[in-house]
Amino acid sequence: MAPTPDPNSVGGGAKQDEATVKVPSKDPKKKDEKKEEDLSEEDLELKQNLELYVERVQDPNPELQRAALESMRQEIRASTSSMTSVPKPLKFLRPHYGTLKAFHETMADSELKKYLSDILSVLALTMSAEGERESLRYRLIGTEGDIGSWGHEYVRNLAGEIAQEFTKRQSEKAHIDDLMELVQQIVAFHMKHNAETEAVDLLMDVEDLNQLLEHVDKTNFKRTCNYLTSAAKYLPGPDDMFVLDISYMIYMKFEEYPNALQIALFLDNTPYVKQVFTSCADLLRKKQFCYMIARHGITFDLDDEMVADDDDREALQDIVNNTKLSEGYLTLARDIEVMEAKTPEDIYKAHLLDGRASSGASADSARQNLSATFVNAFVNAGFGQDKLMTVPSDSTTGSSGNWLFKNKEHGKTSAAASLGMIQLWDVDSGLAQLDKYFHSNDNPIIAGALLGVGIVNCGIKNDCDPALALLGDYIDNEDSSVRIGAIMGLGIAYAGSQNDQIRSKLSPILNDAKAPLDVIAFASLSLGMIYVGSCNEEVAQSIIFALMDRSEAELGDALTRFLPLGLGLLYLGKQESVEATAEVSKTFNEKIRKYCDMTLLSCAYAGTGNVLKVQDLLAQCGEHLEKGDIHQGPAVLGLAMVAMSEELGIDMEIRSLERMLQYGEQNIRRAVPLALGLLCISNPKVTVMDTLSRLSHDTDSEVAMAAIISLGLIGAGTNNARIAGMLRNLSSYYYKDASLLFCVRIAQGLVHMGKGLLTLSPFHSERFLLSPTALAGIVTLLHACLDMKPIILGKYHYVLYFLVLAMQPRMMLTVDKDLKPLSVPVRVGQAVDVVGQAGRPKTITGFQTHSTPVLLAAGERAELATDKYIPLSPILEGFVILKENPDYREE
Repeated sequence: MAPTPDPNSVGGGAKQDEATVKVPSKDPKKKDEKKEEDLSEEDLELKQNLELYVERVQDPNPELQRAALESMRQEIRASTSSMTSVPKPLKFLRPHYGTLKAFHETMADSELKKYLSDILSVLALTMSAEGERESLRYRLIGTEGDIGSWGHEYVRNLAGEIAQEFTKRQSEKAHIDDLMELVQQIVAFHMKHNAETEAVDLLMDVEDLNQLLEHVDKTNFKRTCNYLTSAAKYLPGPDDMFVLDISYMIYMKFEEYPNALQIALFLDNTPYVKQVFTSCADLLRKKQFCYMIARHGITFDLDDEMVADDDDREALQDIVNNTKLSEGYLTLARDIEVMEAKTPEDIYKAHLLDGRASSGASADSARQNLSATFVNAFVNAGFGQDKLMTVPSDSTTGSSGNWLFKNKEHGKTSAAASLGMIQLWDVDSGLAQLDKYFHSNDNPIIAGALLGVGIVNCGIKNDCDPALALLGDYIDNEDSSVRIGAIMGLGIAYAGSQNDQIRSKLSPILNDAKAPLDVIAFASLSLGMIYVGSCNEEVAQSIIFALMDRSEAELGDALTRFLPLGLGLLYLGKQESVEATAEVSKTFNEKIRKYCDMTLLSCAYAGTGNVLKVQDLLAQCGEHLEKGDIHQGPAVLGLAMVAMSEELGIDMEIRSLERMLQYGEQNIRRAVPLALGLLCISNPKVTVMDTLSRLSHDTDSEVAMAAIISLGLIGAGTNNARIAGMLRNLSSYYYKDASLLFCVRIAQGLVHMGKGLLTLSPFHSERFLLSPTALAGIVTLLHACLDMKPIILGKYHYVLYFLVLAMQPRMMLTVDKDLKPLSVPVRVGQAVDVVGQAGRPKTITGFQTHSTPVLLAAGERAELATDKYIPLSPILEGFVILKENPDYREE
């Protein structure tokens, strides 16, 4: 027996290796044979056939050529069905690509040459070098035939090459007609084969989206528009508006009016909104449109073109005016069984804390009573009853008077106004309850009553304009607190209405040399609210003159901040329209110049997600400046305002704000918590919650206060137990510091706002639409929080009531054709983004089934769990009208 070689000894191992390696390297023919043996008989036959065709194509006899090309074509077409690997014929023809290319050059122009071009075009799919665009080149000189028959992959590759070629020809100003013909074919092919997203991409690349209108049909228009509207967020202007225009037209073409209306509202295009009404003949659907407009919070008057019948028009105008909101909200509250009024003590839950905090708090201090007033107002907002302000009918001794007088001077203003908050949206009973305060001879109480009237009317329009009638007479009162109450009340009641009557009353105040600064500041804010996003020249002029008239000393005052803000609100979300005003602002006193510039920029691009503006604002935040500069605050808030429109932007923004906390100066750190609060308003994300919790113990009390208020904002109306716990602990941590304790109390009130039935999020309709008035209210509060001590902790704490503009029930209430509540089963779950996905994917995940009315948390979506009814709105939020499904058969 031969000795076995030791594998570790060098000699033996090497010899064996040599033996195995050398064989193939000596004899390349054998290797080839071996490879051919690997192929199955069919493949071998195919390979030989193709090689034969390649030879025959080069044959001088045209008949043979034609037959060979035809067979080659058949082979390639038969095989392109597989998507996973390179089709066999293409694989075997690879070595011959060069030969065929060379032969093609020598051929005379003929049908056959075009035939060969087609085949080369397909071969180029796997063969051509990067950036050569050979596939497209041969396609353009080939036959005009159907491109789809060569398979999807080929069409997709062509589309990519067309986009590059188009850009090149555009820069050389060459003609593009031949490309466009091909684009037509490709788009038609994509639309037939459920690849709408690719068709849209190609048309965007060649800048010809109008073609879409010809190609969409009943089966694919929804997916196409879905893709268009979600792509619009990421396109630079003016393309984004153009893309939405196209999807509006497509929706109108297929009578999908609710979606068309949404886009019209997004574009802020009143003629489009009117067109939706005039095109739709169904009265019930028009009622649903009215609910959508009311939720968006814009003022809109129906005329006889839109609704012919007078009674119908009145009924519809009632819905637009939001008169049904209070009723729907209370229906929800009864259903969830939270009608019982809550006291501030129920919210503080002091008994859960250890002894020291609760014992210190027994003494009645004005500051504590003031915070209790706000907590009570936010928690019982809209319920019409509470334990502090509204008097139970059976008791003769009025408790409300007692509570009112437990507050000091300006505290009474907020206390009286809180009654308006409790009666929110219920105009009749609210005005009746506030009436008694008008007969008081105590100015702060009258001021509070005026503000209360504004709050009750917030978002509710009324033909007889009760707010204007009541508040108009007090605008020129000699007492400045009363004037502010009336002015702020008008701003809240008529936000977004662009009411010229009020402008003629408020504008003179701005340029009145005798008027005190605080009155001018609030007048400017109220005008900004009333004309929010309107770019109104005259109002802008008045505010600019008011800013120019301010003395050095006044410019240093915290309230002066409200002047640039009022100016900014005029251009909220209007992008380029702000430029002329921004130029003027460069001429202001250097104390306020940059502040104004940042405020205008951030308001104009709010909610647009404009990346370039985010960069501009970041650059401003990166500078390390002297203490006195205040313009970085609005720049940080601006970052959040611009980026808040979509999820990706929010996540990126949260990360850059983290960096700012580490490297930024003091005045930047003070604004960061507020920016975080705006990004996640009423949407308590755990990471943000932890950051704010850390900042709420910061050594700089301004940062801590901002963080505490922001904890309230991100948890607003969610009853979030974790935030509630954090705030309870903070209340015992800061039990000796009145200012910080006040902030903790306000935040506690916000978290339990409306007993958990309200939201402050300015976005609605599945985060597609941004309500301008809601954003205006939130931004105003945040600007006030940039300088807490003189404003919120000073005597202007009623600025907190501007939040009422953003307060909306986070409900879904289904109603029948007579608008009476109707209980149906719905599934509520986390919304899933299904744009561009194949088939019919589920739109929600992890759902639970409830019966309406239901609450929707941030990022949740509802869908009906029954086929008995058809909803008239594709988005189940707010009021949804259901009509019976005629095809429904009970099991």
